[in-house]
Amino acid sequence: MQYWIPKALAVSVLVSLSGCSVFTNDAHNERNYRTHEPVKAPASLSQPAQDPVFKMEVGQYDNKPDATNYRPPAQVLTVAKGSWVEETDSLSRVYFDKSDGIVDLDDFVWDSIQSVLNDNNATTIKEDKLLGVIETDWYSIIKTEESWLWGDSENADLEKFRFTIEEKSHQRTASLRVELIDFKGDNTLTDILKQQLEVRALNEVIAEFDYRYRQLEVDMRKRQGIISIEMGFDNKGNAALVTEQSYDAVFDRFSGFLERLSFTIVEINQETGLITADYKAPETSVWDSIWGDEVAQLPIDEGQYQILVSKTKEGGTSLTWMDEKGETLEPGTMNGLQQALEAALIKRGIKI
Repeated sequence: MQYWIPKALAVSVLVSLSGCSVFTNDAHNERNYRTHEPVKAPASLSQPAQDPVFKMEVGQYDNKPDATNYRPPAQVLTVAKGSWVEETDSLSRVYFDKSDGIVDLDDFVWDSIQSVLNDNNATTIKEDKLLGVIETDWYSIIKTEESWLWGDSENADLEKFRFTIEEKSHQRTASLRVELIDFKGDNTLTDILKQQLEVRALNEVIAEFDYRYRQLEVDMRKRQGIISIEMGFDNKGNAALVTEQSYDAVFDRFSGFLERLSFTIVEINQETGLITADYKAPETSVWDSIWGDEVAQLPIDEGQYQILVSKTKEGGTSLTWMDEKGETLEPGTMNGLQQALEAALIKRGIKI
């Protein structure tokens, strides 16, 4: 019953050795090629714009073993907040709208360019901040990749770029254009390669702009509302958490923040500014840490607390924490509470 096993093994070995003789490569068979008609827009719509520089001829079957390497134009990646491009723009250019927190838009773009050049160890041969122009010396925007097997490496092409910032008169929008002004290397500089190199340099700056603005947003959140809480004193000299934000801004939203930290609101007294809430330590599991749903553990015992929200003499707001008997918490406990609350706000990105 098992006489077929050696035969099966023999056949499998023959098949594996024969390779292409058994499984023919039919990729270049003429019947596998099909020509598609251009997109036809309805009569009520205009035909999509096509740049003749990047127009690709319809491939014809000629039975060549090597496939033609067609590469599309590179795409400007508008990943940064407020960034956009004009659909029919033939230049390697991006526009930035001035987002909240940016004081001077062209300075923000200028600093992003400088940071990218520093990361690439690129020097400049011209910097004119008044005109918004930076021209680089030779550097390679595409690094060589060494072969892990043979240790060979290709020679890297070198480029020089011109970065040009143009800000609108209303200073709410600025454009950044990248031009390849010189090139040397083993590769032939074609129109498509030129466009790809320019867009690559542009996308690096866009990514850096995005990174810097995200950092700015974090700093802004730290300066907003309860994130700026510090240890201090209320008007009666009791240890309290103090913020520069107004009383109305804090009182209206503080109870909602407490509920996110496992408090249950019992009573809110609008006239006295007193909030009464029960605290129960949250139950955690390994799944909370995996999914990022962990609730901050506060350095206080379970039970009922009273938080007195008051105006300070400096115009800010104080938060005086008391136990259920109305006794103010010890300064050491208040210090630990301040750190835990600030960490929870920053982690969650909550605005009070």
